[in-house]
Amino acid sequence: MNDNAAVIRPAIEESWLDLLRDEFNASYFSELKSFLISEKRTGKVVFPPGDLIFNALNSTPFHKVKAVIIGQDPYHGTGQANGLCFSVADGVPIPPSLKNIFKELREDLNQEPPLSGNLQKWADQGVLLLNATLTVESGRAGSHQNKGWEKFTDTIICKLSDNRSGIVFLLWGKFAQAKEALISSKKHFILKAPHPSPFSAHTGFLGCRHFSKANALLLQSGQDPIDWTL
Repeated sequence: MNDNAAVIRPAIEESWLDLLRDEFNASYFSELKSFLISEKRTGKVVFPPGDLIFNALNSTPFHKVKAVIIGQDPYHGTGQANGLCFSVADGVPIPPSLKNIFKELREDLNQEPPLSGNLQKWADQGVLLLNATLTVESGRAGSHQNKGWEKFTDTIICKLSDNRSGIVFLLWGKFAQAKEALISSKKHFILKAPHPSPFSAHTGFLGCRHFSKANALLLQSGQDPIDWTL
């Protein structure tokens, strides 16, 4: 395996590969790959593992996306990040923001908080769990921001906005809400609330009822609702 493959494995779900081929061939993405290779060569630990960097895309093909939740960057603790925003691997303690997401699920849909913080079931049903930055250095939150990932993930949002309709975008917090400018409100539904972080959840995230609202909007547009049970 060469250095490049050790950092980013080329396998990616076919519909996304076709849509994003120009991005993978762009100079900024080559620079991003070079940065990641350099990080690995100097002994830095990068999360999530290489085969999970594109987990959000591999789990939720382009034409199956019903809803989008946008995060900022992966968890930076050992074993936490699994390539889906807000999600952690089975057996990993549930982070505070995800605990608040589960609190809102209980209040909104009367669902008991799950024992696992793995949101793979949502992704498999069409919820694109997209971080704006897809990698991070161990122990250093935000360390891979402004290296090219944001341009890549903004393109993903634009591709969905331009080529699909009826998607529910759940924008939690100011960072996610800044992405509203990339989304056509004439073609899609946009739900906004404060971030589920303990610092802001009580200012409007708790009580936002975005899960039931998202399902109502999907039904309104002739789509099947999402089973949010985990």
